[in-house]
Amino acid sequence: MKAARGSVVSKKGTPWGTIVAVVAIVALAASVIVYYMVQSAPKREQADREAAAASFAPTASDPDPSKRIPGVVMATYTGSVHVLPTERVAYDKTPPFGGPHDQTWATCTGTVYPTAVRTENMVHALEHGAVWIAYNPQQISGDALNLLSVRVKDKPYTMLSPYPGLDKPISLQSWGHQLKLDDANDARIDEFIAALRSNPNGVYPEVGASCDAVPGSFDPDSPPPFDASKPGPDAKPMDYKGSAGAQNEQGQPSSAPSTMPAPPNAPTKPSQ
Repeated sequence: MKAARGSVVSKKGTPWGTIVAVVAIVALAASVIVYYMVQSAPKREQADREAAAASFAPTASDPDPSKRIPGVVMATYTGSVHVLPTERVAYDKTPPFGGPHDQTWATCTGTVYPTAVRTENMVHALEHGAVWIAYNPQQISGDALNLLSVRVKDKPYTMLSPYPGLDKPISLQSWGHQLKLDDANDARIDEFIAALRSNPNGVYPEVGASCDAVPGSFDPDSPPPFDASKPGPDAKPMDYKGSAGAQNEQGQPSSAPSTMPAPPNAPTKPSQ
C-alpha cells in the first residue's frame, strides 16, 4: 500500500501549465501598467506644470497676471473690426495679436492644427479669449512639438499651429498680449495660458464668446491656408474700420441678425 501511494505521488510532477498561465497573466498585467504609465506620462507632467502655474490665475485683485511674466509684450487694439474672407490685413506684429480680422473665428477648442492657418481667422479667435501658440516648423518638432501639443489638445480656448518664418521658435498670443520663447520646456508658457486664457476681467473684447467650429464658414479639418507673402497695397491697415458685409459674427451677411452682443460703445440701430 505504501509503495503504491509513493508511486502515485511521484507521478503527479510539477504543474507547469498553471505556472505558465500565472506568469502570462502577471506579464500581461505588468505590460498594461507600463503602457499606461508611458502613455499617461505627458498628461501627468502637464498637470504638474499647470499646478505650478496656478498662481498666475486671474483674480479680482490681480486681473491681468501676465504683467508679472517676464517678456510679455502688450498693445491695445480695437475689437469687432471685420474683413471679408478674400481680404488681408497689414498687421503691425508677427504673429499678430490684435487688430482687424476675419468675421469668422478659427476653431479654438483645444485645436492642434498640423498646417499653418490664415492669420485673419486666428486673430478673431484671440478676440474670444483664446490663447494661440505658434511655432516655427523649422525649429520645433519631435519632443518639443509634443510638449506644445499636450498644452493645447482638448483644452478649451486654446489652439496651436505652425507659423512659417517666425523669428523665434515659439510665440504665444492672447488679445493684446504676446510672449516669444526659445524652449518648449519654458514654464512661462503655462503661466501665460493660466493668466490669459478665458480671463474674465476684460483683457479681450468678447468675454463669453464661442470657440466652437462654425459650420459652413470654417472647417478645422481643412482651414483656410496661411499666406506667407507680404500683404499687397490693398491690404487693410491697422486703423481700418471694417468691410461692408463683414461686421456680423459667424460669417453671416450684414442683413442677418448677429448672434453676438454689440461691442462696447458700438452704435445701435435706430428703432423702426
